[in-house]
Amino acid sequence: MKIVDLITWFEAWANPAWCESWDNCGWQVEPGVLQESARVLVCLTPTLAVMEEAIAQNANLIFAHHPLIFAPPKSFRRGEAISEMVRSAFTHNIGIYTAHTNFDQVQDGTADVLAQILNLQEVTPIVPTVSGLGYGRVGVLEKLLTLQELLGIIQQQLKPPDLIFSPTADLHQTISRVAVLGGSGASYISAVVKTGAQVYLTSDCKFHQFQESRDRGLILVDAGHYATERPACDRLSQKFISLNLDWVQLSQRDEDFRQFCTKYNF
Repeated sequence: MKIVDLITWFEAWANPAWCESWDNCGWQVEPGVLQESARVLVCLTPTLAVMEEAIAQNANLIFAHHPLIFAPPKSFRRGEAISEMVRSAFTHNIGIYTAHTNFDQVQDGTADVLAQILNLQEVTPIVPTVSGLGYGRVGVLEKLLTLQELLGIIQQQLKPPDLIFSPTADLHQTISRVAVLGGSGASYISAVVKTGAQVYLTSDCKFHQFQESRDRGLILVDAGHYATERPACDRLSQKFISLNLDWVQLSQRDEDFRQFCTKYNF
């Protein structure tokens, strides 16, 4: 399949027109690869490490969730990460394409995959947008779990380096209704409360957002940005494999960008 056909297929599923006004979905760098047979490296974040991986694997398309460029650059200078990514893309003829907030909303996108990992049933969007899609998912657990059991499943399935959750006096309380949103989802706390969810799994939550959640009777669970979105990248690579492309791989050099002192002996 040619790259142009792959992108056409993808955009029919996750329309870039659904991208938020502050976002930057679609082509970040297109050095003239549209008519080439697709050799795709899927990643969460396009970094120089991922670019090196793409070069080593003879890939011609980096398909990323996070945009390479959020705001228009004011300059390109040698040695700066974005400049070096763009230079390498043109030098090695590697396209960089991003699916961000459009991919968040669709079936089998970032939120849907989290809901499936937790086996949520009767799933609906936290905030509906178009055609029954939307941001986040809320549903009921397949069977009742204690909070401790649910946290254990999240740890086992997502493997975050650390879990942060709202203070609660009872880890043995029964949980039936859960909301999820991959990436930075704290701004949706009010919408989640309205869904009747008892637990909200997301990431990048601030101190006072944990306070707000506690005060509103919602258990907030922060598993980290990488851990909550990387599974959807894995799912996307599997979808690409089913299209019988020349070559598809999930990046092995994606980075979490966070380290925790508990890993080390000081």
